[in-house]
Amino acid sequence: MTDTPVAPPVAEKRPHTIEYHGIRVDDPYAWLRDPGYPEVTDKDVLAHLEAENAWFEARMAPHKDKVESLFREMRARIKEADKSVPQKDGQYLYWIEYEEGAEYKKWWRRPVGAVDDGSADELILDEVALAEGKEYFRLGALSVSQDGKLLAYAVDDNGSERFTARIKNLVTGEILPDEIPGTLSSLVWVAGDTGLIYSLANENWRTDNARLHWLGKPTADDIELYHEDDEGFRVGSSLSANEKWIIISAGDHETSEVRLLPAADPLAEPLLVRPREKGVEYDVDERDGTLYIHANDTHENFRLATAPLDQPGEWTTLIEGSDDFYLTGFDLFKDFYVVEGRLRGLDHLEVRSYDDPARIEPIVFPEASYSAGLDDNPEWDVDVLRLSYASMVRPNTVYDYHLADKRFETLKVQEIPSGYDAALYATERLEIPARDGTVIPVSVMYRKDRAPGGPLHLYGYGAYGISIDPGFSTTRLSLVDRGFAYAIAHIRGGDDLGRAWYKAGKLDKRTNTFNDFVDVAKGLIDRGYTRAGEISISGGSAGGELMGAVINSDPGLWGAVAAHVPFVDVLNTMLDASLPLTPGEWPEWGNPIEDKAAFELIRSYSPYDNVRAQAYPPMLVTAGLNDPRVTYWEPAKWVAKLREMKTDSNELLLKTNMGAGHGGKSGRFESLRETAEEFAFILWQIGADE
Repeated sequence: MTDTPVAPPVAEKRPHTIEYHGIRVDDPYAWLRDPGYPEVTDKDVLAHLEAENAWFEARMAPHKDKVESLFREMRARIKEADKSVPQKDGQYLYWIEYEEGAEYKKWWRRPVGAVDDGSADELILDEVALAEGKEYFRLGALSVSQDGKLLAYAVDDNGSERFTARIKNLVTGEILPDEIPGTLSSLVWVAGDTGLIYSLANENWRTDNARLHWLGKPTADDIELYHEDDEGFRVGSSLSANEKWIIISAGDHETSEVRLLPAADPLAEPLLVRPREKGVEYDVDERDGTLYIHANDTHENFRLATAPLDQPGEWTTLIEGSDDFYLTGFDLFKDFYVVEGRLRGLDHLEVRSYDDPARIEPIVFPEASYSAGLDDNPEWDVDVLRLSYASMVRPNTVYDYHLADKRFETLKVQEIPSGYDAALYATERLEIPARDGTVIPVSVMYRKDRAPGGPLHLYGYGAYGISIDPGFSTTRLSLVDRGFAYAIAHIRGGDDLGRAWYKAGKLDKRTNTFNDFVDVAKGLIDRGYTRAGEISISGGSAGGELMGAVINSDPGLWGAVAAHVPFVDVLNTMLDASLPLTPGEWPEWGNPIEDKAAFELIRSYSPYDNVRAQAYPPMLVTAGLNDPRVTYWEPAKWVAKLREMKTDSNELLLKTNMGAGHGGKSGRFESLRETAEEFAFILWQIGADE
């Protein structure tokens, strides 16, 4: 469109009705779903999305200088020529490196013991070259063969998350003729490096298989090692820590099942660890004939058990489940193992002995609120652990933790070229009661010279048992340095305080998530951190659903809203079993096709279904045309209905990335520009746009 629009686009209403359980639901914007999806070619649909994009550009045009200023500011906090700390894996040290101005990274290695003068450095993969001329680029799986001679990697160049896997000969630099399109998985080498285990995405974007590709053979000859018949389950493969076993895992959001294959004989009969049991999740590794199993069968916060390899279903508890300690995972090494979890909501790591179960060595971190965990530890026989650490005021730090003397060796602290003084900032961990009395943790960061009661940005997610850690962000500083406090609400639906915290925000308890977020905002107002109408909020995907719910329930609290690829058409999506994610999502949201109660509950909170005639806050909504997770029509329909129903004149903008997917634009700087647009919108609407 060449003409500058003078009014927002108004979507046509076309009659469309669905009926389930005797209940009729009208959906006049259903036509915005192209019937040919995932190909989007419908001229009316494309014209409407382009009109919305034109309206976005027109309304943001006066703020282009602010966007550019924020973008430059954010970019100046990134060390452009940067590299990771090299890590030993076999006969090589591996690292990644960004060159000055590069959107994408390069993958390097050099032989162990070689002089660090660049003469022995070997470029094994060049993302910059692979992304040349592409609007979108994303590297997926990457795996070096055990002999170090071959590299398997997978690329998505349109955001659809359907990757093409290729193999590079690292000795000659040649790309082998083997090419596997349509993958959505890791790439796992079998012993001897003669083949790869991978998973294909089926026509509904579900990985229901584990397949074996022998190098040099046509992909038509690839062998399906495992097929999953439950359409809600996904299949993935990995390698055991000692590299002796291929681990094939199948599961949904609440149930899992694991099989083992010898890495040296992938065509052997798979060893089923334990048959699936609804509600039981487990994962497995192996050492010296003993299986180690992380499972929630006896306690919702998981236990760690062992079993003999020849009796894999006979589990004996090694670490009991606990109400206080949420055991999130474990890592096996030759002479010790590491347990990871959360204690009172904070990351906690313990080094444990195989021979002496009573010997527990916690790794102690310095701050009261932080994010910490194991970093890249690829080798089996080690006496040093690579760790990562950050807090809301402390930049990301990489340590080597020397087990013998419990010593931290600082290897790298995130450098902020434009300058950063941690002494200017404070962070707190608050506890704010929700309306049902449940105490919600809140992490807050602000400048010490900030006037109390000013603007505040509140972020939330609250779904799938995903915790939001109080880590460091350079982009966040662009709001905080302008007087905003920045808060993270650790609401139910995530697993920040354990598995019970997750369960208290899913299925029939889903509305707790929305209420928690609103009550945290009100609590922050009551404590003098901000005022109603001066709170900006943001969330993406399921966090975008959160945005949609709280603007329906409490529109007057919010001064600006950013909803990224928002999952707002919950009822229609959960009623459509043909969509990529839907069957696997029923354990999270409920199955409204078969369950009338689930239908009625989802309908009662689904943001799209609950838009009504009232004033709404200013909103910026984003979408991705190629997004297979939250399809583009969800935000498009939602915005169309909001335009129809809302009684205010506040801004409502929809920006659809026509060449990207769920994660927005690719590249480390282009993605910053989208954050700069979001922050410029927030500053404009909150009135902090100097």
